[in-house]
Amino acid sequence: MSAGPAALVVGEPEREPTDKRWCEQVTLEFRNTGGTAVRSGTVTFGTHIIGALGIDWATVESAERLPVPIAPGSRKEGTWTVCVDAWRVPLGMHVETRDVSVRWE
Repeated sequence: MSAGPAALVVGEPEREPTDKRWCEQVTLEFRNTGGTAVRSGTVTFGTHIIGALGIDWATVESAERLPVPIAPGSRKEGTWTVCVDAWRVPLGMHVETRDVSVRWE
């Protein structure tokens, strides 16, 4: 009898500023509610570049590896420093990593 596929539930991104306005620390919690371990995968971050008046100027995507393995029924946290090119974030602007998508096997 099969234990069923892995199924990841991803928490909301927890963001912390860094000493560079074009970077931030992003922490995610992953919970495997499936029947088999997550052995590989990627997390894609959508980092928004926000102007001084709150205007969302652009979104830049970046990808990192998942913190694997994630056993069935377990939780795991991962923290990444997510940055965009410094020239994209002039003085008075900042970044906010709001969007997260995950692919796993």
